[in-house]
This record gives sequence, structure tokens and C-alpha cells, in this order.
Amino acid sequence: MKYAVILGDGMADEPLKELGGKTPLEYAHTPVMDSLAGSGEIGMVHTIPEGMSPGSDTANLSVLGYDPRQYYTGRSPLEALSIGVPMEETDIAFRCNLVTLTQDGEYEDKRILDHSSDEISTEDAAVLLQAVAAELQDETHRFYTGTSYRHCLIEKGGSVIELTPPHDILEQRIGGYLPKDETLCSMMKRSWEILANHPLNLKRMAEGKNPANSIWFWGAGTKPSLSPFEERFQKKGAMVSAVDLLKGIAVGASMTNITVPGANGGLDTNYEGKANAAADALLRDGFDFVYIHLEAPDEMGHQGSWERKVQAIENLDARILAPFVHALNDSGEEYRIAVLPDHPTPVRLRTHTGDAVPYLIFDSRRRERDGKIYCERTAAESGRIIERGCDLMKILLEQE
Repeated sequence: MKYAVILGDGMADEPLKELGGKTPLEYAHTPVMDSLAGSGEIGMVHTIPEGMSPGSDTANLSVLGYDPRQYYTGRSPLEALSIGVPMEETDIAFRCNLVTLTQDGEYEDKRILDHSSDEISTEDAAVLLQAVAAELQDETHRFYTGTSYRHCLIEKGGSVIELTPPHDILEQRIGGYLPKDETLCSMMKRSWEILANHPLNLKRMAEGKNPANSIWFWGAGTKPSLSPFEERFQKKGAMVSAVDLLKGIAVGASMTNITVPGANGGLDTNYEGKANAAADALLRDGFDFVYIHLEAPDEMGHQGSWERKVQAIENLDARILAPFVHALNDSGEEYRIAVLPDHPTPVRLRTHTGDAVPYLIFDSRRRERDGKIYCERTAAESGRIIERGCDLMKILLEQE
């Protein structure tokens, strides 16, 4: 038996009047998901424990079978694992976004226009982060380049402090959300002076792109410690993702990260490459379980674009799920697949919520159809609710 999770990050949403009262997931053309749902089990699952922040960190830990209440030590430390950052027990890791701020006024009066600087390429981001590090790095603070707009700062001997994710305060005045820590705050202000007129940013603006004109710290945490996935579930697991957070969770869980050329966490990612890599992992390379993560629906939710979110969901169905299922069917292997979001990212809000999300579990040994489709509405109407997201993995693996 082979097992897989196909996770559309932020894929769940609210009914939208522009879509005739449907959610993007319900509106999107998803024949493969609907076919699997018609022969499988659908329901709702709470991936975010009550009282915890609705982030991809806590949610994906849950889906992978790790209770965030026990294992979560912060978002950035997981990303640090992915990019090979050495961490001591006393180190603090911070997510360091490259964001787009408004041009005019004092720093405190600026607003965040874009938390991803137009999904800046890793190559451009590396140039800009190097310029910041050249002036701000010291024996206590070290910058590390990640992927796209997502980077890392390690502070020696610091402490975990409360910080605000930039995607939570889009279009708002930033003054009330700056770090209370004077050093971190001054570094962010200084980054504006370094980046606002950097030649690369001037070039980006001339090309009609958003400049990456400030760093933004958030997601502080300490060195994580996850038990190995194979030890917990007796399955050899692999991760297919373009996002440092998911790669870091995989490193912490002693899973194998599979790198897919052209996978970038955006709407134009290498969908087919992800599908093929996941199928090869199960059918050729001896893995029992694969986790395919797609960031695009979440990014489109943050952008507030239902059109592009629908496109991301349809791409997931046609360009990842369809070839992946086709390869499994052709192989003759029996398999079980779970499809779900980690959390909702409603386009109306442009940030995450902690609401329950729809899931489907398909078992290739069951072929009876009942006509269900996969969306929030039918999942809620099923009456099935998994109260603890970390129990979903045991259900998928039939280890209840």
C-alpha cells in the first residue's frame, strides 16, 4: 500500500458573491478531486488547535501527525532547518520577509503593500539580502538566504518575542506593529534606507514590479525537536515542496526532501515536475508515503485574487493530482490519498483563519461512487469532523 497527502495551502475559503455564492474550491473545475470524493470519504478537520495561531507551520505539523501543542517551537526555526542554518539551543530564529512598503512618509507611517514583493525571485532576493547583511550583520545577528521573499535571521542568546506576520496587516499603518525590541526595530528601519533606492529595486520598479524595500521580522522561535516520521508511523516518507517551512518540517522529521527544478512556491510553479517526482518516490525509489505541498492557493488568497486562486486550485487538480493518480493507477499499486488545505486563506481577508477545512480520503480498493463532490459545503454536510488534525495521519495510514 502506498500513501500520499496532496495539500493545497490555504485552499479553503468563504462563499463569494462574485462566484454565485460558491467558494473558489467549489467553483473551480476539479474533476479529479470530485471523482476521488465520489468514491471516498469527505469531512471536516480542525488542523489548528484552539488558541494557537492559524499558520502553515502549526497546520502542516498537524496534517503530518505532529501535535503542535507538543512539537511547535516557532515558524522560523523550521525554515532554518530547511536551509541548513546551524542553531544552538540558546539561538532565536526569525523569519525575515522582503516586503513592499509605501514610499512616502516616516517609516512608522508606511503601509505594507505586498508581503512577497511580487513573489520576488530567489536570485533577486539574494542580492538585496546581501546588501542588508553587509551593513547589519554582526557577531550576534546573522542573515541567511531562503527562497523567494522568505529568509532567516539568527540571533545569538536572544529571547522569543511576539511579532506580527506581514500578511496579517496588509494596507495598514505599520507603526503599531513594529517590534518592541529596539535592535530589531532599528534594523528594519535601516533596511529601508539600504533598499529603497537600491539599483535592483529601481530596475524592478522600471519593469512594473513591486520593490523589495524593507525587511520584516516575525515568526520567532527556538530550535525544534521532532521525532522521526518513520519511527512514528513505520512509513518511509518524502516531501515535495518549494517552501522552506515544509522542507524544514521534513528535515526535523527525518524525511527526505525531493527538489523539483522550477518549483518556486508561486502560481507558475512546476506542477508536472512535482507530480512526477512524487510518483517516482513511491513507485521507483522505495518510499511508502509522499507529501505534495502546493503553495500557490495561499499566495493567491493573500493577494486577494479569487481568479488566480481558482486557477491555482484547477492547476492542482489537472497538473498535479491527475498525472499522479494516473501513474498510481497504471502501476497496479494499491494506494490511499488524502487531499486537503492546511487552513483557509479567504481572499476577502487576505490572511489565514483557524476554521476547520474540508478533507477527502480516497482508497483505491473502493470504487463505489455516490456522486459527492469535494468542497467546503459537501464536507460540512457529511457530518464527519476530525477534532484533532494530528489524528488525520493515523486515519490515512489505517493506524487508528
